[in-house]
Amino acid sequence: MRVLPVKKGKRDYLSLLLLADPEPRMIDRYLDRGELWVLEDGGKVRSLCVVTDEGEGICELKNLATGEEDQRKGYGTALVEEMARRYASRFHTMVVGTGESPLTIPFYEKLGFVVFRREEGFFTRNYPDPIWEAGQLLTDMIYLRRRLGEER
Repeated sequence: MRVLPVKKGKRDYLSLLLLADPEPRMIDRYLDRGELWVLEDGGKVRSLCVVTDEGEGICELKNLATGEEDQRKGYGTALVEEMARRYASRFHTMVVGTGESPLTIPFYEKLGFVVFRREEGFFTRNYPDPIWEAGQLLTDMIYLRRRLGEER
């Protein structure tokens, strides 16, 4: 396994990015200003994410996406842990926003993230079509944070 930055051709990964964020206009808001990372294994991209600088020592993990056939194999976990390690020298906190899903919240909590804020109606305001995950309609954005550079 190896984690690599993508400097050129970020939009070449749009099909994988759309798994985590189904609205191309929303992806456009952060893809160019963020750093895109891919996790490769066996010569294939298995997972990716975008990390943005939100100022005041805070970075945001956006669009953590793992191919459907590669989910639950540890790729997403490995990528988040590598991002936490790499960004700890530049930031004190990593934030992630996600839908209130029984799949994603426990995933991030297992990785040391703690819920600290809810933005009500985020998905209904910003997405033209309803988003369903694990049989649940996503309406609110849940924000979690993790202190970087601390032993877990």
